[in-house]
Amino acid sequence: MNSSTSATIGHMPKESAADQGSGSNHPPAPPMSRYESQKRRDWNTFGQYLKNQRPPVSLPQCNCNHVLEFLRYLDQFGKTKVHLHGCVFFGQPAPPAPCTCPLRQAWGSLDALIGRLRAAYEEHGGSPETNPFGNGSIRVYLREVKDCQAKARGIPYKKKKKRKINHPIRTHQDELIKNNPKQPAV
Repeated sequence: MNSSTSATIGHMPKESAADQGSGSNHPPAPPMSRYESQKRRDWNTFGQYLKNQRPPVSLPQCNCNHVLEFLRYLDQFGKTKVHLHGCVFFGQPAPPAPCTCPLRQAWGSLDALIGRLRAAYEEHGGSPETNPFGNGSIRVYLREVKDCQAKARGIPYKKKKKRKINHPIRTHQDELIKNNPKQPAV
């Protein structure tokens, strides 16, 4: 990575001992949310992955193929058993015995990871139009992983339906009127 890119990968300058003393006028930063912490960790991991490529890949050179290779690389650290077509447990939601099928990253984990990396890319100055994490080939890959894992488990993923709220929020006074319609509300 070039020097201008490495400064934007999420490295925060550390405070010196003098900055931490009582003479500092800056209030302490609020702790990062779990999401922000995961996003920073994921962004740094992806940046390190690009640096370790031979030859190293700078962030401006990164494209959707690098993202797909990264997702496949992460499979080696997965904890989700995905049965192969030839496995006797293929399509069974709760297999009765262990098998030699590979462990992979779960589809939901990959989907969440891509969402965080997509946001981080744009926060670090990347354009939404050139965001490799938002490329159509990434969505196709994630859909294929989801379908493959659903078939291997024998449990199809179902889209969650949005709930409609049909009742208005009631106030205490509305409840009084409803419970005692003949008495005037105070």
